Amino acid sequence: MKRLPLAAVLAVFTGWLLWSVSARQAALFAVGLGLGAVLAGQRFGFTTGWRMLIEDKDASGVMGQILLLALAAALAMPLLGHYPELTAALGPPSVSLLVGAFVFGLCMQIADGCGSGTLYKAGLGIPMNAAILPLFALGSFLGSLHLGFWLDLGRAQPVGLVGQFGWERALLITLAALAAVAAAVRWYAGRAGAAAGKAPRPLVVRRWMVGAVLLALLATLNLVIAGQPWGVVYGFGLWAAKLAQASGAADLANNWFWSQPGNAARLHETVLMDVTSITNIGILGGALWVSAGKPSSARPLNGTQWAVALIAGLALGYSSRLAFGCNVGAMLSGISTGSIHGWIWVPLAFAGTIFGLRIRRHFGF
Repeated sequence: MKRLPLAAVLAVFTGWLLWSVSARQAALFAVGLGLGAVLAGQRFGFTTGWRMLIEDKDASGVMGQILLLALAAALAMPLLGHYPELTAALGPPSVSLLVGAFVFGLCMQIADGCGSGTLYKAGLGIPMNAAILPLFALGSFLGSLHLGFWLDLGRAQPVGLVGQFGWERALLITLAALAAVAAAVRWYAGRAGAAAGKAPRPLVVRRWMVGAVLLALLATLNLVIAGQPWGVVYGFGLWAAKLAQASGAADLANNWFWSQPGNAARLHETVLMDVTSITNIGILGGALWVSAGKPSSARPLNGTQWAVALIAGLALGYSSRLAFGCNVGAMLSGISTGSIHGWIWVPLAFAGTIFGLRIRRHFGF
């Protein structure tokens, strides 16, 4: 489908949401379209940025992500401080978080995408990511079924910097920590490159900077309109949960996760009323619009690679639920709204990425 007819279809759907569902959901769908267009158009891949740093000693992608985190925090934290009805992306430090973040970081390199990456690459029509998307949703649902067990292994109360210190100090702490991480990343890239006999790679951040600025603005719009930070994983799990309940494959009434009032209510509503689902659908639409003008291609996979990728996709979904989010829900939204669990997630996921890249190379991806 060409871009103009597709744009017309997306505009009609947005108008239908405005008329039949709500102005908020129509606005969130439009935000999702923007997120999908930026992620796909700028190729702003969280997974790719980490891989560039480790394999090529190129810090450009990670520096773009650090810029995104700083901008998002500078926009979100004052809003959280002035408008208590807005919520932060808080997750409990727990065994679940430690295990989930490590496994997620490992699997996202094999599957070549995190939560948002899987969405926008599926929208671009990349076969592996399109096949992984339903398995990601199934894995997220299975993770939700077992989340109570994992939390019983040990957890602490969520900690939010804005609630603890006020938004001004929380923002200063966050920016200082991000500056320290940026300095460490630059030092590592230079030192590791020199040890490998490579000349220092100049930072090529223009594309990443544009993506960072646009994503920070759109994530802030999501926070204001939805009342909660941008997330991806919850929508996946909800889709699979509704299918399981409708088919009679699972009774969720007594499940620890799905019996909680908010989650139970969403099971009985249309997915179009869920703020995460409607944004996810928008991301798919935005990426599809980008692909209509510039179709994407991918190298064919052999049978072994397909099997490994699909298993990784299932584990990706499962671990994302244990970790209370992916690179968006845990890292971006967690850190930018002051949640300590976001800072715990990053080093565990990065450690997992190192092992995931070894597996990726072993199977020839």
